[in-house]
Amino acid sequence: MATADSLRAARVQLVRQQPEVLLTDIQLPDGNGLQLVHDLEAPAQTEVVAITGHASVDSVVEALRLGATDYLVKPVDIERLRAILKRQPEAAELRHEIGELRGELRKAGRFGALLGGSPAMQSLYDKLARVAPTSATVLLIGESGTGKELAARTIHDLSRRRKLPFLAVNCGAISPQLIESELFGHEKGSFTGADRQHVGFFERANGGTLLLDEVTEMPLELQVKLLRVLETGSFVRVGTTQPISTDVRMVAATNRLPEKAVAEGRFREDLYHRLNVFPVHLPPLRERGNDIEMLAQYFLDELNRQEGTHKTFSPQAIAKLYERSWSGNVRELKNYVQRAFILSDDVVEAAESTETQPEEGPSDVISIRIGTPLDEVERRVTMATLERCGQVKRKTAEVLGISLKTLYNRLEVYSMKDQARDGGDVRRQAGKDRPTDNSTSPPKH
Repeated sequence: MATADSLRAARVQLVRQQPEVLLTDIQLPDGNGLQLVHDLEAPAQTEVVAITGHASVDSVVEALRLGATDYLVKPVDIERLRAILKRQPEAAELRHEIGELRGELRKAGRFGALLGGSPAMQSLYDKLARVAPTSATVLLIGESGTGKELAARTIHDLSRRRKLPFLAVNCGAISPQLIESELFGHEKGSFTGADRQHVGFFERANGGTLLLDEVTEMPLELQVKLLRVLETGSFVRVGTTQPISTDVRMVAATNRLPEKAVAEGRFREDLYHRLNVFPVHLPPLRERGNDIEMLAQYFLDELNRQEGTHKTFSPQAIAKLYERSWSGNVRELKNYVQRAFILSDDVVEAAESTETQPEEGPSDVISIRIGTPLDEVERRVTMATLERCGQVKRKTAEVLGISLKTLYNRLEVYSMKDQARDGGDVRRQAGKDRPTDNSTSPPKH
């Protein structure tokens, strides 16, 4: 082990040896300690951990972008430092494994849990291979059905945390009243119905990777608490004030454009920048060329294996695959193949589409007064789209660019608000109809 108190002294040490771990303070007497990343002979073979006394969203993001694979805040959390050092012995084995995978993916057309050999997927694989061994936060951006959870699982499986838990939570599928408890846990008796202690996702994923899917659907008040966890590495269970340390690799995912969600006031800009350390865009199926046929054959092979059959695609069925837009992407393709498989004998023909296309007409446009609250705008657009799609919720979710679970969650919230409003109206009307003390006798003069 070697130490240095300045950039100049550290550079002398780097000439003498290539460290496995480089712990560097961001503020050194003669400059930024992260400049040392450029002096490493083989940067990929060294884990760079930035240390700062004044952590902020900007400083942490900048540190990770400059080459740090993790960061520590003064005073240094010894347990977190030990966890970083404990992962280091696997680094060489991991780099070798990723190198082999990157060579094989160009032959087999698959990488981790992902399938496809198109240029768009090759580019995606390269990004995942580069970011997986680090501790950088990753933001996965892609349409519904493009494989964001598979990409997150691949990042975990190719990281030094792969032997520890990988957990995924859909922020749009949990009601706003319960999501804080699900993420951070709660103590017994902390609220009505809390009859036992509950351990949240952050605590269960300690040491591993946590995927926050549909992160832009998280309530704004909870986004503040998530930002605090990302900055401090600790959280508090509902019903207590005792902080709990956590060492979790964060991967977030969204099927929205995050910049648009920020502009609409649905997503905090500071949280967006904190999560957007390493953005990864997943290509839609329509941009993946021959991957459509490769994936369809893969799904057919899986069905043949499960059912003990030997069905094959007809040439017409293959041709039909390239005529569709696949708005539901790989998930839609999988369902399509299964439907065609069920309807066919030995040769699989094209299946009929089950999509309900909304008709065009004057009602495709709604007018909204300037100054209408965003919640009301969202409600009106959602309900108008649902009506235009003939109350078909799956198609409505696709048109709105959200998951089916998010749509159900929204409709439940709207229903609860309607019930609360109707109940209030009944109570107010009852109050108006109730006679006052002076209503039974005329006024005296």
